[in-house]
Amino acid sequence: MSRPSIKNEEQYEALRDQGYSQEKAARIANTKNASQKGGKASPYEDWTKQELYERAQDIGIDGRSTMNKDELIKALRNN
Repeated sequence: MSRPSIKNEEQYEALRDQGYSQEKAARIANTKNASQKGGKASPYEDWTKQELYERAQDIGIDGRSTMNKDELIKALRNN
């Protein structure tokens, strides 16, 4: 299996070193603003369903169009 194109190679390698799968490390390293420090987002419960849907779309969660708010939150947390 060939490795996908990576936008933030340094972050990808760091995530792989931490035990993340190739797919998950690539997804994280390829998200918009991937290199910026996190921790300032409000809890998913405070987000609108549309905001959750757009985040799920950004990271490529399948089946998001049929999910309700609680299902979107669960999918985002488990992805």
